[in-house]
Amino acid sequence: MHVLIATDGSKQSLAAAKYLKSFVDPTKVDSVTVVAVIRPLAAVPFANDLAGQEQGPGSTSSFRAAAEGALAEIASTFDGWGPKVQRKIRSGSPANEILKLAKQLEAGLVVVASGSRGISDTVMLGSTAQRVQQYAPCPVLVVRPSPRRRGVKT
Repeated sequence: MHVLIATDGSKQSLAAAKYLKSFVDPTKVDSVTVVAVIRPLAAVPFANDLAGQEQGPGSTSSFRAAAEGALAEIASTFDGWGPKVQRKIRSGSPANEILKLAKQLEAGLVVVASGSRGISDTVMLGSTAQRVQQYAPCPVLVVRPSPRRRGVKT
């Protein structure tokens, strides 16, 4: 089975990759591809929360550098786990590019995080994660953020 893992540079996408590892038998996985999609004309740059860096607006090369950093961080979680991990950067609409790549790779599973970016968790679930879930050519694992504890003082 080929597993496609999408990252937007968020800590939630890293949590999704780690969650996959927690229950999937690596001997059943032929290959893993991690993909980051940059939007060159976006007002908000690709933010790599995993490395704590956000690239400035207007520079496609800085978007690419942030995406490469996020890919490296996600890929490193699979070191010694199973098959070799491939990294890909796409440009365009995140949902469309994830769906196209899933078809091209004949993926057996797509892993996406929900609630990673956007105005709110609810809005995010209504966008990329939901579109991928609805139109993917294979099963989709949508990893939601852990519920926030309200009213707990630390």
